Amino acid sequence: MRLDKFLKVSRIIKRRTVAKEIADKGRILINDKVAKSSTDVSVGDIITIKFGNKTLTVKVNALLETTKKDVAEQMYEIVSETFAEKF
Repeated sequence: MRLDKFLKVSRIIKRRTVAKEIADKGRILINDKVAKSSTDVSVGDIITIKFGNKTLTVKVNALLETTKKDVAEQMYEIVSETFAEKF
């Protein structure tokens, strides 16, 4: 499954176009390698996303084409969530 679609279906990022923009700016890593929006995601991959001052790291548990809101959270597991300090 494409990275941008996974982020949308899992509801980590609300819109696929936003996921594509963030990935194309080099702010998403899959297994510590910079990923584009078209990069394939597999079960077990570690995805790191940088949103401004927040860094979210998740592990992919499942790949589903479509989901309901309550099932979407089962597609991934949050490994860490850190916030950069503001000066």
